[in-house]
Amino acid sequence: MRLILASTSPARLFVLRGAGIEPVCFAPEVDEDAAVAAREAELGRALSAPELTEYLGRLKAEDVVRRHGAEIAELGGGLVLGGDSMFLLDGEILGKPHRPEVALARARQHRGRTGVLHSGHWLIDCTAAGAGSGDGDGADSDAGAAGLPAVGGVDTASVTLSADLTDDELAAYVATGEPLELAGGFAIDGLAGAFIERIEGAPSCVIGLSLPKLRELVRELGHDYPALWTARA
Repeated sequence: MRLILASTSPARLFVLRGAGIEPVCFAPEVDEDAAVAAREAELGRALSAPELTEYLGRLKAEDVVRRHGAEIAELGGGLVLGGDSMFLLDGEILGKPHRPEVALARARQHRGRTGVLHSGHWLIDCTAAGAGSGDGDGADSDAGAAGLPAVGGVDTASVTLSADLTDDELAAYVATGEPLELAGGFAIDGLAGAFIERIEGAPSCVIGLSLPKLRELVRELGHDYPALWTARA
């Protein structure tokens, strides 16, 4: 069974390949700010960070199904996965810092403290069986993408940065440019791996997507997770 990844994130691709899954990738086209504003106006309240990650994952997956449905069908169908991640420190969402001075300030703020990473997922069943049935356990028949069965979920992990990190070490890290385009300004599979003292939760959740959550969602849709392994495709 094929996994279609609604993302061009190198981190998510790295996680999946390391788990024996070689996905087909399509880039979603979603105006996230406008979509979130519309959703919050509809609800009459702000979305929480976990809600945001799952909702954005859903929008990405649905967009890929809508725009690339014919291509997915030509591939023989599969499961379409969308995801999003957000890092919070003191309840504040810390996105990509983009600028060195912001990255350095955030690294100093995080030093010796624990932040929380939420990873949201949305999985749409575009397999031959799933496309017509809509009766998988836990499936949402109103997926917003041709009525296909879909499920979503969020996994959470906490990340503690070492307290003995020096200003010189943090400055050297920022100078590499690595943290500028990373949510929260770090990655456990990169240069900052030596700075992370403790992780509580699934390591894959911190990198880009939660493999335990993916397995759970695949099973909710009535499929066997090992069927995604490339060696069995």
